[in-house]
Formats: sequence, structure tokens, C-alpha cells
Amino acid sequence: MIQDVVQDPGSLSPTALKQQYESELRGIIESIGPDTATQRTEIDRERIDAIAAGGDEIPLTEAAAVFSLRDDAPDAETIEIEARDALLMGMTTAVLDVETLESQIDGQIEARAIQQKVEGRTAMTLGEFALLYGTIEARKA
Repeated sequence: MIQDVVQDPGSLSPTALKQQYESELRGIIESIGPDTATQRTEIDRERIDAIAAGGDEIPLTEAAAVFSLRDDAPDAETIEIEARDALLMGMTTAVLDVETLESQIDGQIEARAIQQKVEGRTAMTLGEFALLYGTIEARKA
């Protein structure tokens, strides 16, 4: 779901990919209104406003909750699981282990932290997802 928002994520820089995701989140919030988004996601209004304004680092869990507001979208938990699965499957297809991925992103996230984030043992931000997913997709191309 999150991973499907952009047609060719590997062709974008991590920053541009993150901006595309944020733009989509803003569009979802604008289309239904921040009050409805707050009610339907259980994310407080201040955070919904921050997501809509952009620039703030957005936890993947919050991004998934907002993406779940789209028509025919699965629930937030499923979206987050699918995003993490896309990272794992992409690493397999691109023949990347966490150490190689760490070097590909110039050590911005340590290998152990990458492993924990991909497995869901520690929180991941939308920016971290964009960094990892974009890098993986570029390597697959």
C-alpha cells in the first residue's frame, strides 16, 4: 500500500520519495478533513495537523493509519506489515543483507537497527522507510 504510492520509487532520491508519500498523506487528510481523520485513526488532532503540514518526521504507524483512510484500503496494521514485507522481499530480490544495505545508505541507519525496524521490533519513520525502500528498489533496477 505505502510502497505502491509511487510508480518507480527506485528512480527517486529518498527525500523525493518521502515527499511523495507526505503529499499523498496530505491529500488523504484534505479529502476527508482533519476532524474525520482524527476520529477514524485515533491519532490526535495536533498530530493530524502536523502530518498535513509536512516537515515533521512521521512514524510509519501514523502514516499507515492515514493511508488506511483511502477507499478500499486495508486496516493500518495490515498496511504497516505490507510495508515491512516489501522491504524484506525487496532485500531478497536485490540480494541485499542488512550490512550491505547499511553501506548503501552510507551508515545513516546501522545494520542491527535496519534489521530491527524491518522485523517490526523497533519503530520506523516514514523517512526511514523511504530511505530503505528507495535504496532497495534502486538496487533491484
